[in-house]
Amino acid sequence: MAMEITQFLLAAQSADAKVRTEAESSLRQFQEQNLPVFLLSLSVELANNEKPVESRRLAGIVLKNSLDAKDTGRKEQLVQQWMAIDISVKSQIKDLLLRTLGSSVPEARHTSAQVIAKIASIEIPKKLWPELIGSLLNNMTQQDRPPAVKQATLETLGYVCEEISDQDLVQEEVNAVLTAVVQGMNLAEHSPEVRLAATRALYNALEFAQTNFENEMERNYIMKVVCDTALSKEVEIRQAAFECLVAIASAYYDVLEPYMQTLFELTSNAVKGDEETVALQAIEFWSSICDEEIEREFESPESGDSEPSHSRFIEKALPHLVPLLLETLLKQEEDQDQDDTIWNISMAGGTCLGLVARTVGDAIVPLVMPFVESNILKPDWHCREAATYAFGSILEGPTIEKLSPLVQAGLDFLLNAMKDGNNHVKDTTAWTLSRIFELLHSPASGFSVISPENLKRVIGVLLESINDAPNVAEKVCGAIYYLVQGYEDAGPSSSLLSPYLTDIISCLIATADRTDGGDSKLRSSAYETLNEVVRCSNIAETSHIIAQLLPVIMNKLGQTVEIQIISSDDREKQGDLQASLCGVLQVIIQKLSSTDETKNIILQAADQIMILFLKVFGCRSSTVHEEAMLAIGALAYATGPQFEKYMAEFYKYLEMGLQNFEEYQVCAITVGVVGDICRALDDKILPYCDGIMGLLLKDLASSELHRSVKPPIFSCFGDIGLAIGEHFEKYVPYALPMMQGAAEICAQMDTADEEMVDYGNQLRRSIFEAYSGILQGFKSVKPDVMMPYAQHLLKFIELVSRDRERDESVTKAAVAVMGDLADALGSNTNTKLLFKDCAFCNDFLGECLQSDDEQLKETASWTQGMIGRVMVS
Repeated sequence: MAMEITQFLLAAQSADAKVRTEAESSLRQFQEQNLPVFLLSLSVELANNEKPVESRRLAGIVLKNSLDAKDTGRKEQLVQQWMAIDISVKSQIKDLLLRTLGSSVPEARHTSAQVIAKIASIEIPKKLWPELIGSLLNNMTQQDRPPAVKQATLETLGYVCEEISDQDLVQEEVNAVLTAVVQGMNLAEHSPEVRLAATRALYNALEFAQTNFENEMERNYIMKVVCDTALSKEVEIRQAAFECLVAIASAYYDVLEPYMQTLFELTSNAVKGDEETVALQAIEFWSSICDEEIEREFESPESGDSEPSHSRFIEKALPHLVPLLLETLLKQEEDQDQDDTIWNISMAGGTCLGLVARTVGDAIVPLVMPFVESNILKPDWHCREAATYAFGSILEGPTIEKLSPLVQAGLDFLLNAMKDGNNHVKDTTAWTLSRIFELLHSPASGFSVISPENLKRVIGVLLESINDAPNVAEKVCGAIYYLVQGYEDAGPSSSLLSPYLTDIISCLIATADRTDGGDSKLRSSAYETLNEVVRCSNIAETSHIIAQLLPVIMNKLGQTVEIQIISSDDREKQGDLQASLCGVLQVIIQKLSSTDETKNIILQAADQIMILFLKVFGCRSSTVHEEAMLAIGALAYATGPQFEKYMAEFYKYLEMGLQNFEEYQVCAITVGVVGDICRALDDKILPYCDGIMGLLLKDLASSELHRSVKPPIFSCFGDIGLAIGEHFEKYVPYALPMMQGAAEICAQMDTADEEMVDYGNQLRRSIFEAYSGILQGFKSVKPDVMMPYAQHLLKFIELVSRDRERDESVTKAAVAVMGDLADALGSNTNTKLLFKDCAFCNDFLGECLQSDDEQLKETASWTQGMIGRVMVS
């Protein structure tokens, strides 16, 4: 088989589908029957210069895909398969890959570099390939090695650094890697290909260089080489060097002071006169500095005269930086308003200007306003658009006091500009209006640039402009979105919007129905805005309008089911439209069921609504529609016990959702809907619980399901336990060990990884919620069922109480479950002994009673009372 692999690899790329399928099947069979020999054969193919480029290319791709996958479950499986291969076979594969770095075929070298890095990502953290870095560095230090080998070696070093963590190399190795990479950037000694690979490798190696950046001599040397490289004559190398500077701005901000003058000159020259790819990175450097200063300001707000936690680079550069950025705004492209994905120098400049405004606040206003005033009336549209973009970009950061007079004076001008003869200007004007409404229109907090007097004109202009070109209409939807959002919970001010509601809704529906939007997001923007209009409306005054909207949306959803589906494109369009309409129905259901006076409207329409949702589910054969599922959750909440009549028909879709590992968001949403239904039906959900619990337990046990779905499943156990009370007993032997196992996992989580800390908080909270629901369900009927698990729960609470970094929501859930435990188990000798041994309880409750959070204090006080009741009885 190994001899024939060349033929199979070539046939797998054949234009003839039959030949291709047979070859793929043979390769798969070879892989399944003898993975070590299969991987070795691929390595031999990749390393053999006699073989065709096409077969070598595919050999490399298949090899890479046999070591790595996007899906974490699959990736883990591949890692274990690699680890199980005999060490001598693995050594042969690795030697062949290292040898391929010297191949005369660039593609083979490149693929080999990627595969080496994938193996390194598995082995280096386990200390299993200690000689790799040495072998690679050897290629760099030996004088006779050709440039192609050095280029491939540097590329490999870069990929390896990208794959592993800075904990995986000792400082000596880091020093050697950095030396090789920085020397590889040397202009006098190396070809452009080698220098480009070296510069890209440095980018990936920077996070390893902490110790080196702390040493002034080494830091000076690295910075000099990077700055020199940023002046190379090759565009790609200049771009890569500026990318390094962007990374340095974030990672080593604290040591940048001595280099800032040089860096300003470098970036300034690049922005003014270099190729766009380089200029974009030069602007990105300043955006990174802004991000760093904003974050530091946010983490330690200044108190009195205390030293700022950053060097105020932006403030110092302001008089030179702002004019530089304003100039970029005039470099628009002719069609940039038609494509949201375009990223060019004017857009990067505007984004950076916005970050500068957030960094320095009021100080930016006098530097930008002269530019706005001198360009806003010029005949050239580039000037008018740039002026409007500049104004819109500085609205976040400066104080309301500073901006208010400017916006008050400029609002009328902007409303008139919605009739400008140029599409770009109207597009940016609509965007600026939406920024004004988002940031300077908050009647609830007592400030708005919109007065009752000018509201009619504002709405009139928006509803007229929504008929403009699709890209302008989409931005107008954004402006309406923030306009109505400002009136949410705004007391008497919320009534100001009510007279216009019918017109706004009609215009948004007409906009959603437009057929000239092409691929733009106009339809989804119109529906998202409609949702916000309904959500923020004053229900007491507008319930009749929302009640009239309900059948209109239901009718539209009904029509989507009749759409003739010929292609997958049709299916996708149908799905997108159904998603938007289900979203609107969900908001209407929530709004009308929020008051007793209007709830009846939903109850009367519930049967028809549910029939529609079931029809929407019927449009798909294997997957469940997540928006329809969310809307059903809202309907279950609104209809309460009456939802039972829909369960027989709906249950199969609930099952489908809970089994959907591929689209894990759908699975998570379905788990949430199970919780909604439990709260609606209480013990009427009992007939479906065996099936639901079976699927939830299966989900928890699966390594394929994304981990983010697991916390909602534990919370769902609590919902089910609370709903069915003593009937949960039969699930206890299966559910409780799962909860205990998850608690053990929480205890071993890596607290250095921010993502894992977030996940740990979600998991801990959900375990506590599960216990709370189950305990409350057993209370006063069968509390003894939970006694064997009480000790483990208290140990877990103690562990969490010792974690100073825990999330507030975890604290609340921990305190609440402690009270539920005392309350449910009741006053008896065993419970007394349990809490008597619980020394940490008083300290933990004492800490919570000192909190500023009223809700936490209240819960802690209740828990203290529950434990006290147990102890004194």
